[in-house]
Amino acid sequence: MSAISILFLIISAGVVWGGLIASIVYLVAKPEVRTYSEGGAGGDDVG
Repeated sequence: MSAISILFLIISAGVVWGGLIASIVYLVAKPEVRTYSEGGAGGDDVG
């Protein structure tokens, strides 16, 4: 593997794992919805 391919592998792995860690941190901080929109559980259901 060339140096550029290894660099892109490291960058892409960092983006994926960073997104996972950020998602976990966000869910720990705000585990559930505090308020729902009027009319139900907050879906965009039509009809």
